[in-house]
Amino acid sequence: MVVSVLYMVSQLLHYSRFGGGVLGRLLGVWKEASYAAVPVGGLAYYVTPPSSVVADPLHALIYTVLLLASCALLSQFWVITSGSSARDVARQLADQRLAMPGRRDGATYEHLKRHIPTAAAVGGLCVGALSIFADMTGAIGSGTGIMLAATVVYNLVNSIQKED
Repeated sequence: MVVSVLYMVSQLLHYSRFGGGVLGRLLGVWKEASYAAVPVGGLAYYVTPPSSVVADPLHALIYTVLLLASCALLSQFWVITSGSSARDVARQLADQRLAMPGRRDGATYEHLKRHIPTAAAVGGLCVGALSIFADMTGAIGSGTGIMLAATVVYNLVNSIQKED
């Protein structure tokens, strides 16, 4: 979503009279191709998958770092907003009168606080790595599109199984 907004704002600046300004060049420099405008510079260029790692290793490195960092941060944010944070899980365990073996009530939260954010970040990194791998190997569609399609199919199968 952030990439789409960046593209939209960058293209609006490109086609307006402010396209040659510092902000316009920083967000993206666009080149008119036969089928559409493509980013050739600026931030919009670095958030698009590179066509070849060998031809432009800096682009591939920046794209990889940005995508992995955004996936890890998004997974951290998702854990907090979805009610799966360490505090929420500790509260749910206490409400159900469950405890972790060998831990007191206060120690459960501390234990979960060490592990849940790390697990969320590693999961986000794995999803990002899978998306990068699909983008770099030229899979049909984009890596992000493949991940979204797999998630939709998985949720559909789960909902069908619950109905039976």
